[in-house]
Amino acid sequence: MKHEAQPQSMVEPSRHDPVRAPFSTIDEVLVELREGRMVIICDDEDRENEGDLCIAAQFVTSTALNFMLREAAGYLFVSLTNDDCDRLDLHWQCPENTSVNGTPLTVTIDGHPKHGFTTGVSVSERTRTIKMAIDPTSTPSDFVRPGHINPLRSRDGGVLVRNGHTEAMIDLCRLAGLYPAAVGIEICKPDGEMARVADLTVFAAKHGLKMCTIADLVAHLQSAG
Repeated sequence: MKHEAQPQSMVEPSRHDPVRAPFSTIDEVLVELREGRMVIICDDEDRENEGDLCIAAQFVTSTALNFMLREAAGYLFVSLTNDDCDRLDLHWQCPENTSVNGTPLTVTIDGHPKHGFTTGVSVSERTRTIKMAIDPTSTPSDFVRPGHINPLRSRDGGVLVRNGHTEAMIDLCRLAGLYPAAVGIEICKPDGEMARVADLTVFAAKHGLKMCTIADLVAHLQSAG
């Protein structure tokens, strides 16, 4: 089904160039995002050395979110621009960020009960919260905090300023001509430890997903001027 993550048997096979395996080109990844499909974004081995499963926020569904939580099993988040975070009054989660890579976490949110939300933790309510967060007409009063959705505030300038997954997702959505917001989750191995490139290659092949690197995205943007 278009614009919806599917179980393994319903996902089209990956079409990686064997010369570049296991990574696809940025242009190939953009095609996937435009079609509402998930992709995997990998950072450098000397940074987090992790891969995040990502879908453009405008295409997220309960089915897609459930797939991400079940199959990737990491920390679910939504990457937002500074403008969206300002619109929703999403201030930093703590006054001083001392995390190793400066993970840009803001306060967490749920949709407000006035919109029919209950606890906010179900997949359907988390999906609705994400959809409301990227609605340009929504305001801080449409949400309660703390909640079960973890927004990350992307740096202006994207990966050319900070080479993180948060910025990469926003940059890829922009390049794809989509709303600049994405839902992401770190991919873990079945034993709960973090998946590395070899593990991510297996994960991508199993689910028919394309995979790219932040380094390739940086090069793509630099070459485009």
